[in-house]
Amino acid sequence: MFLAGLALVLLVGWLVYRPGLDGAFLFDDFVNLPALGAYGRIDSWAAFVRYITSGIADPTGRPLSLLSFLIDARDWPADPYPFKRTSLVLHLANGALLAWLLLRLGRVHLRDDEGRARAAALVGAALWLLHPLFVSTTLYIVQREAMLPATCTLLGLIGYVAGRDRAARGDGSGVFLAALSILAATLFAVASKANGVLIPMLAWLVETIVLAPAQPIADARVAQRFVWMRRVVLALPSVLVLVWLAWTGYGYASRGVPEIRPWTFTERLMTEPRVVVDYLRLLLVPHPYTAGLFNDAYTVSTSLVSPRSTLLAIALLAAMIGGAVAVRRRWPALACAVLFYFAGQLLESTVIPLELYYEHRNYLPALLLFWPVALWLTAGGSLRVVRGALAIALPLLLAGLTLMNADLWGNARDQALLWAEKNPASPRAQVYAAQTERARGNSAAALARLSRAAVPDADDVQIVLNLIGARCDLGAVPRSDVDRAAAALRTARVAGQLGYSWFTQAIDRLAAGQACPGLGADELRELLDAAAANSYARDSYGRRQDNRNLRGLLALALHDPDTALVEFDAALDAKPGPGVALQQAAQLGNAGHPAEAVQHLDHLAAVWTPAPMQGFSMRALHSRLLSRQGYWENEIAHMRTKLVEDIAERAAGGTTP
Repeated sequence: MFLAGLALVLLVGWLVYRPGLDGAFLFDDFVNLPALGAYGRIDSWAAFVRYITSGIADPTGRPLSLLSFLIDARDWPADPYPFKRTSLVLHLANGALLAWLLLRLGRVHLRDDEGRARAAALVGAALWLLHPLFVSTTLYIVQREAMLPATCTLLGLIGYVAGRDRAARGDGSGVFLAALSILAATLFAVASKANGVLIPMLAWLVETIVLAPAQPIADARVAQRFVWMRRVVLALPSVLVLVWLAWTGYGYASRGVPEIRPWTFTERLMTEPRVVVDYLRLLLVPHPYTAGLFNDAYTVSTSLVSPRSTLLAIALLAAMIGGAVAVRRRWPALACAVLFYFAGQLLESTVIPLELYYEHRNYLPALLLFWPVALWLTAGGSLRVVRGALAIALPLLLAGLTLMNADLWGNARDQALLWAEKNPASPRAQVYAAQTERARGNSAAALARLSRAAVPDADDVQIVLNLIGARCDLGAVPRSDVDRAAAALRTARVAGQLGYSWFTQAIDRLAAGQACPGLGADELRELLDAAAANSYARDSYGRRQDNRNLRGLLALALHDPDTALVEFDAALDAKPGPGVALQQAAQLGNAGHPAEAVQHLDHLAAVWTPAPMQGFSMRALHSRLLSRQGYWENEIAHMRTKLVEDIAERAAGGTTP
């Protein structure tokens, strides 16, 4: 019956998520997934190793997450459907693993009440698996990085519980199994995302609150070995994580957060309790549609009473944590679920200055959150019939809400418009909706939307640049819009890939002779000057390089290869590297200027030495690997050969290079 019930839950999960598989790539997908083709098609061992070490997130580079994307594609561009399908299969697998874990925990907690343990495991796993809040994790491809640590956590805890069960029966091998399970799970989880380092702490909570009180180890020798294992494998790493977080927090409190963040360290600490309360509200009172991926307009707490919910949120979380500790002996499942949730939020919702709010941060922490509910629903007593009905109705209700949300994720246009409606103060949401409207030929609606969003005291680079784009679609750009964009570019903390892409598209239109009135070469140059004057840009090698590179592209569009070469050389000086140099040389060559492209490669040789990066991060390993393979030298030599051949062909044909 248990397996049949689990199969039914998984089938419902597949059916309600199925409409979302038709969705498109989104946002950070375009930042992370192009690595599949960055070094050519992955069809050899050398290409595989280059790809798997190319990650830049976390010191590890998240190689296990990168490896999982190879299931779906080995080159870029690619079709999003296989990626989403694999993520859904992973989500269903996590649901099955959760049911298995809850069954093992239930057998200990309920003192071998097998029937109730099975029922509670199924209901608890179903409530988690079918919850609509996790649609934005499962169907947002890049968040496989958040799903894999949950997989590792579940496998590690299942192995740990199995090992402890052996130890409780006097089998000393259980100590080894429990230790190996946590160590291996932590290693693989960290290779997916940094929050995998929390697994020992999560296991320690399960051990001390649920397992140890209910399942003593009778054999004294085995018990002593298990205690030492628990201290080394669970307690010590947990303490080290807490010490590291405290040290990290002290560092940010002393020197401040990065300038790209529009809030202070203290403001973050006051805001995150409100964020976590919002998470809990969405988990306990689910909604079919949420803010989705747009939370850039989340209100920052500037004091304990501004907004007024700040102090209340802090008090509420403190009460929940204190209450869970107080009732841990009377209601261990409830206490474990609550403390497990807060422990799971330690890395992403405390001192590290990440963006304030993302729904996917609940995926792993909420694994046990519905188990206490399931235990209550499957209890006997006078309310047995009511509880039984709720045990069926609640998962079905969540399934219906998830179906609505998944259907939205399968429709990019409706998704963009709904997110814009849900996030009226979010520049990102309004821009995304406007871009969707423009792509469908409704530039008038996009212009109206962006005009409403571009209020004088809240001008945002992405809004004002897309406003100009909508004006272009409809005819001409007024001078006031150029002035507004220049002002925004001079002050923006982050321009990002969106700003760069907007400039490249405008330059491409100019090169094709399709520039709209009011946005010609002079205006583009003026906007680039404004971006270069930005104080944050002056402190960023990457932004300086981007600005110079855009100036080079503008010069190419104006058929001025000499100026383009000067700008590309200056871009290379800002941040020397072979990747950008090869791209620039290709742009010069494709524009019909192979001689200048060769000169640019000569400049690369003068400012860049192919030396591997030092250190123990994945970036350093990747650099050493490329150096050992002679990858860049081969690519540069190949490019130079092609350019020289092009020069020779032009000379033989009487064409001036």
